[in-house]
Amino acid sequence: MTIDGDAAAPPRRRRWRRFFLIATTALLALALFGGWLLQPEQLVPLILDRTGKALSLEITADAGATARLRDRPQLVVRNLVVRAPGAKTAMLRADRLLISLPWSSVRSGGEDPTVERLELDAPVLDVPALQAWLAQRPPGEPPKIPTLTDGLRVADGRIDNGDWRVEGVAVDLPALHPGRPAHARIRGRYLDAPTSIVFDLAVAMTRPANDAGVAVVGPLTLARGDWRIPATLTLSGPLHLGDGGIAMTPAKFGVSARYVSGDTTLPFSLGLHGPLRFDTATWVLAPVGVALRGEDPIPAFDAHGALALGRRLAIRLDGALPVWPSSWPALPAPVSNSTSPLPFALRYTGQPDLSDIAGLSLRRDATAFDGRFRLYDVLGWIDQAGGAPLPPLDGTLRSPKLEISGATLEGVRIVLDDEGIAEMKEETP
Repeated sequence: MTIDGDAAAPPRRRRWRRFFLIATTALLALALFGGWLLQPEQLVPLILDRTGKALSLEITADAGATARLRDRPQLVVRNLVVRAPGAKTAMLRADRLLISLPWSSVRSGGEDPTVERLELDAPVLDVPALQAWLAQRPPGEPPKIPTLTDGLRVADGRIDNGDWRVEGVAVDLPALHPGRPAHARIRGRYLDAPTSIVFDLAVAMTRPANDAGVAVVGPLTLARGDWRIPATLTLSGPLHLGDGGIAMTPAKFGVSARYVSGDTTLPFSLGLHGPLRFDTATWVLAPVGVALRGEDPIPAFDAHGALALGRRLAIRLDGALPVWPSSWPALPAPVSNSTSPLPFALRYTGQPDLSDIAGLSLRRDATAFDGRFRLYDVLGWIDQAGGAPLPPLDGTLRSPKLEISGATLEGVRIVLDDEGIAEMKEETP
């Protein structure tokens, strides 16, 4: 009689053999699956998908990524594309992305937005697409801010917003943790030809959350043609993201600067205070308080009104000159004898570089001037010492009485014509 070995084996031994076979097969399958999953071409889409879910974004990249998978995944991807879910226009593109994050973030399915390190080379941010994404978010729901344990570095970036752009953007953010203060350095060059602004700013935040206190300070230089304004900027206030835009209420803005053109150097300082909002690619500061202080011939004044900057710049200010600057053309008597302040109204709607016509109304007692001017023509007149006795203005002066060259004139009406302004008015449709 022949007895089969397995059949003759005790039942317990047979059960252990089956268990060993099943376990070995499962481990082998798991190893094969794990080896497949840990290939960069398989792991990269998974991690980008999980990171995108954490930020409510769609994130894709080209094939051919590299990965290091020791204690935590570190990926390098090319041609990164980030867009709002379903959007046609990418919000962000980059030639290269390095992302390092813990396995816990990969396994969390987007619930744990912790990233160790982010690096972006040649990123391009589309501001209208960013605004569209912010506008689609539920009201009152702020964007989810990731934790960056080893910070963020951006090199050779660009920000596009139709008529203007910012080139050479560089960002260094050492770390970002909820509830902890954060600081960063941002450099770049704003371009809206023929105007450019080169800046190098330090940014500090009380915590990475909505309504946190933010402070910005650093040098910048505004240049146009043959003049420039080197300045030091300060901006502070509580920052709010969401509800379709960005707000800082209130914003405190200060500039200490010098106007430089040829041999002319004019120091001045400017202060702004009021609620700042950015919505639909337009910055609005309204109502705003304005204070300007400078050395002659720059006037000193306080004013209030509204400012808006987008595709066009709009200025509406009402204020008063406490005194008539001594280096300006002397006022005729009896206006020059008065110590009354000079209320004014300034209006401008045009190109952001202030190259279009501005309107000005100026009063002292019963004497009034209503006219128009171009800022750069007036600055050129200031530079030309010993030139024309009157600034390039277009308008009408009215006064009940003036004393000119020893003669007393009553019921005075003087019309000033500026050919350049007249030509611009004729060209305006």
